[in-house]
Amino acid sequence: MNGVVIIDKPSGKTSHDVVAEIRKVLGIKKVGHTGTLDPLATGVLPVCINEATKMVPFFENHSKDYRATMLLGVKTDTLDTDGTIVDRQDPQVQPGDIERVFKEFVGETEQTPPQYSAVKFRGKPLYKWARKGITVVPLHRKIEIFRIAIHEITLPYVTFSVSSSKGTYIRSLCADIGDRLGCGACLSALRRTRSGSFDEKSALALDGIDPALKQSLLKRRMIRMADTLPDMPSIQVDELLAKKIQSGYQPTADIMKTHDIPFLAKGDMVKFLFRESGLVAVVRALHPSDFLASMDGKEQMFKILRVFNSGL
Repeated sequence: MNGVVIIDKPSGKTSHDVVAEIRKVLGIKKVGHTGTLDPLATGVLPVCINEATKMVPFFENHSKDYRATMLLGVKTDTLDTDGTIVDRQDPQVQPGDIERVFKEFVGETEQTPPQYSAVKFRGKPLYKWARKGITVVPLHRKIEIFRIAIHEITLPYVTFSVSSSKGTYIRSLCADIGDRLGCGACLSALRRTRSGSFDEKSALALDGIDPALKQSLLKRRMIRMADTLPDMPSIQVDELLAKKIQSGYQPTADIMKTHDIPFLAKGDMVKFLFRESGLVAVVRALHPSDFLASMDGKEQMFKILRVFNSGL
């Protein structure tokens, strides 16, 4: 059993709670998730089963969409309404001011992760340091807000949607917007509606379902590894090459000249598939594909990034 299940995480549970539940229902130890959601948040949480856990690094770079509600005039230590209030004031702002400030955050910027987050410092998540009363000032990280749109302003609440790069904290975004407005703010509700190619339409809600039915639904809704990363180009390989790769072979130009190679630039990642059903490996092109014909036959064409021992 190898694949990815898209879970609709309920509010009040951690991402780890969801993984633990699926591990128990399926009776499988090797289960992981990508893109942590805070307990407050709901929505799309990709969960990887067995061999698919090796795919987590490739999912983490994806952009994500959210629908969020922020509370103006309230600051908390966790930057959301689950935390302790550290400052409160009447938000004397106009809708026009809010709209103007929101637009200022579109594009590339730097963001400081929250003190209560899974970002690691000296091998431990920041939230563990914070719970011990130790203040750690995390480094700024570059993020990008692709789109942001306000849906409703009912002061002190503002509901909006946002599309952002990996590593973006919507809690920090709300706090930064509140600071720029001069009244402070925190996150009061959050739903992830998309993570990469996975959206909320394909997300499975597990709460309130009989364990036997949960197991059946999880198996039925599991996405094959070969069907994930749909935007990544693929190359069909035969059984002989697939087995060689699984044994540690790095594909040379000579053997790749006999395969149908899509247009590739140096550095592009590619899926190696066997009979359109099994994901054999994810590789990186060491040379552009149009170099292949003139390359020395023994020169390495691809670097293996991950090998998957299934599908054969």
